Amino acid sequence: MTSWGLRLFRLHRPLGVLAGAMVLLLIACVFGLLLDDRTLVNAPLWAKPFKFAVSVALYAPTLAWLLSLVKRGRRAGWWMGTVFAVAMGADMALLVWQVLVRDRPLHFNHATPADSTIGNFLATGAFAAWGATAAVVVLLLFQKLPDRALTSALRWGTALAAGGMGLALMMFSASPAQQRVLDGGGKPSMIGGHTVGLEDGGPGLPLLGWSTVGGDMRITHFVGIHAIQALPLLALALVALSRRYPVLSSELVRRRLVWTGAVGYAGVVVITAWQAMRGQSIVRPDVWTLAATAGLVAVVALGAVLSVRAARPSVVPGERHALRGF
Repeated sequence: MTSWGLRLFRLHRPLGVLAGAMVLLLIACVFGLLLDDRTLVNAPLWAKPFKFAVSVALYAPTLAWLLSLVKRGRRAGWWMGTVFAVAMGADMALLVWQVLVRDRPLHFNHATPADSTIGNFLATGAFAAWGATAAVVVLLLFQKLPDRALTSALRWGTALAAGGMGLALMMFSASPAQQRVLDGGGKPSMIGGHTVGLEDGGPGLPLLGWSTVGGDMRITHFVGIHAIQALPLLALALVALSRRYPVLSSELVRRRLVWTGAVGYAGVVVITAWQAMRGQSIVRPDVWTLAATAGLVAVVALGAVLSVRAARPSVVPGERHALRGF
């Protein structure tokens, strides 16, 4: 086992096991994508397990690191991490069974009693993982860390990640076509979908599968849940850059830049959700989407400029190294 793997196991063993399992699944998926040409819902059979394995393999060690920063309520944090690991591990096992073994759609599938049962267990695991992440958000509110910029990044990142998980619920509402079947007393084989304005299974981006002809709520979900990595990485990057750019040695400047980055990230989540809900493909934005994006870029740029201007005339000696050891 690598030193990175050993460190992860020391931080949180259940999350370390989950991350290790996802790495193994990821390797299997790579071979599957190269050697197996089967498809499911107009996408490579191994694409969904690949995407989920990548996401969880990133998420588990990030959550373990966040929990290592929890001092108040450490035991509660350990249990929340364990709940997440068990719930997400169970969901990934169901994914492998349903997609790779049974060769059937995983999400929204109500074609048979077995499909519905698997879907219900999957939803239970997802809700448990979301609840555990939300609890970590609350725990981080009561932690005092040596760098306030990183503290802000952690709180914003976990809050946006919890919101990104919650946005997945929007995909489980019946589409207009499915609702007509339900209203007529029928039972559609699929209830819900990630494509807005069209049924799932249409043209999509390579590997990602995001619709190129309609709105796709998976984009917002993906962007939201990975705020938990993006914003802390921004805070750590600012510390690293402070060695070259003295203005970033000010903790106040870094904290305001993190706030600016968080506002920008939240704006991306909102814009992608708004775009998808209007049935618009990510690759075909209309003038309103482009205008909103341009406005967000302008706001973030202005915020960055104002943040840098907040630099203090003198920097407290050694402040730029406040995160040494993180």
